[in-house]
Amino acid sequence: MSRSLVSLRCALPSDAPQLAVLWSDVIRRVEHDEQVADLVSVIESAATSDTERLVVAEYDGELAGAVYLRITPLSPINLEPTVQAISPHVLPQYRRKGVGRSLMDAAVSYAEENGVGHLATAAASASRDANRFMARLALGPQAVFRVATTHAVRSKLTAQRPALQRTSGRQLTHVLAARRSLRRAQSTPS
Repeated sequence: MSRSLVSLRCALPSDAPQLAVLWSDVIRRVEHDEQVADLVSVIESAATSDTERLVVAEYDGELAGAVYLRITPLSPINLEPTVQAISPHVLPQYRRKGVGRSLMDAAVSYAEENGVGHLATAAASASRDANRFMARLALGPQAVFRVATTHAVRSKLTAQRPALQRTSGRQLTHVLAARRSLRRAQSTPS
């Protein structure tokens, strides 16, 4: 019988620099020191929370992956309690060694410990391997979560308005005044 080289534990503030590397594609895009400070704050918050846990997976003593677990309603309008497994990530050199399975097992165990009947997670839409892994664990798509900058959405909304709505209020006022004048000129007898 082989012994698993994967072990799980709660994250410590000293893990923050490695977590900043692991989660570099999903955390705030600022200087590395600020990312580490953000993660120290997240780790400390999770350590004192009754509804959050940040789990780190080690492979043969080295940090190999992590997942942030949170008990929350499924959505603001569906109050069914759910454990969200947020950003389950595994470093590339530790993939296909049971690290991801161990992280998701921790999520299921956390849900069971707290009497929560549902588990939710997300995988990057471009990550075929991650999506296939989640599908093999019976996690099906519930929704597509889309993200864009506020500025980009405002620009698209403005561009899609009918031309009359896009004109400034001042131009619209001039057009309406011109129409009223035209109607008055047409209705007065000569």
